[in-house]
Order: sequence, then structure tokens, then C-alpha cells
Amino acid sequence: MKLTFLGTGTSQGIPVIACSCPVCQSTDPRDMRLRTSALIEHNGVTIAIDAGPDFRQQMLRAKVKNLDGIIITHEHRDHISGLDDVRAFNWINKRPMDIWAEPRVLNAIRAEYTYVFAEQKYPGIPEICLHELDGHPFDVMGIKITPIRVHHHKLPIYGFRIGDLTYITDANFISEEEKEKIIGTKYLVINALRMQKHLSHYSLPEALKVIAELGPRRAYITHIGHQMGLYNDITPQLPENVTLAYDGLTVEC
Repeated sequence: MKLTFLGTGTSQGIPVIACSCPVCQSTDPRDMRLRTSALIEHNGVTIAIDAGPDFRQQMLRAKVKNLDGIIITHEHRDHISGLDDVRAFNWINKRPMDIWAEPRVLNAIRAEYTYVFAEQKYPGIPEICLHELDGHPFDVMGIKITPIRVHHHKLPIYGFRIGDLTYITDANFISEEEKEKIIGTKYLVINALRMQKHLSHYSLPEALKVIAELGPRRAYITHIGHQMGLYNDITPQLPENVTLAYDGLTVEC
């Protein structure tokens, strides 16, 4: 199975135009982050996790020619506002795009994209087929996926375990019961917004504590805020088995 980080950034802390801070002025591509999203490829099946406002750019940049489905962590716009652009894959695959999310998130998608679900559809609009998650493991074309319930402040959202990979973004709390579903994971992706504590995201010290507790072979930090600092400054501070993820990084899991 191959994991590609399509985006590792966040809408929070995006600098103003012409900002002169080190991150904005960096020429290191690892400091240039689109909104958080990932691509899973296994046995000829390709699945995206989340589709934010950079979705189209990410698909083009990663040269994704086929997409079989999208699983959604939660309904915030930086994770669903690119869904209109699935229309390109509708044209290529000649079928609706399958999307999996929990009921609250599906309702948000219906509200956001009323024209997609209208009785009288405008020609050329995206075609979407919604599938409801109920917390139990589900199957996407032979790939078993286990939802992991985490909390984004008070908002319950989903992370996902796929084989030896667990992917968690926008979280700052995981119950002991849900951690049991992660135990044994060899590759853990987890969010860390910045060094300082935050209301709804793990800080880097908090994320490192979770990583140490769960004990994966490798861990990758994603959903990185502007305030985290430069890739080259943060990397030497990380444990040997932890990597600051960057856009375009691929991992064989």
C-alpha cells in the first residue's frame, strides 16, 4: 500500500500576502503546504482522504488519473470544499464519485452542494454517491477501513485505520477505547498544528506523547500550521522514528 501526502497544511495561520517571515520566504518546497489531504493506493484502487479547497491542484500535481472514492474525516470546509471538482473523475470513469462519511457530515455535504442533489439537475454538475459510516469497519473495493473516533475539541470526527496505517487529522483527544483500535499500527499519521497548545488540535509535544504511547514503527506529522516554523528547524527536534510530513511525500506501508 502506498500513502501520498497530497497536502500537509491548514487554513489556520495562513500568512498575509507579502509576509516577510521565514516560512513565507522559504524556498524549501517542504515548507509550502496545501490543505491537508492524502491518497491511498492499493491493489489498483485509489482512495482520497478529504477533499479541501486545494483538491483540484493536488490531483493535478500528483498526476492522479483515477480516483475510486473519497473518505471524509469531518465537514469543515478545508476538508470538503473541493468536492465540486470530482466532476473530472465523473467524466473519466463514467460514474458517480463514491463518498463515505458519517451522517452529520453527509448532511453538511448535501447542504453545501444543494445543486448536486437537486431534483432538477443542471447539466454537467458533479455526480456523487453518498455512503453512510456508522463506526463499524467498511470496505472500499476490497480495502478494509476501520473508523477511529477522535475529537476535534468538542466535535467528534473520524480518523481511519487501513491495514498497518492509521491516519488522524484535526484531533486533540483520542479515548483509550479508540486507541485500542490503533495499537499495532506500523505507520501513524497524526496532526500537530504548532508548538504551543491549541483549543482543537494537538500541539507537537502532545502529538509526540501520543506517538510514544502508541509505539508505531514510523510516525508522520500533518496538518501543520504556519506557526510551526521551518522544516529544517523542526526536524532535528523530532525523535528518530518521527517525520514532519510534507506535500508530495510518499510512504510504502
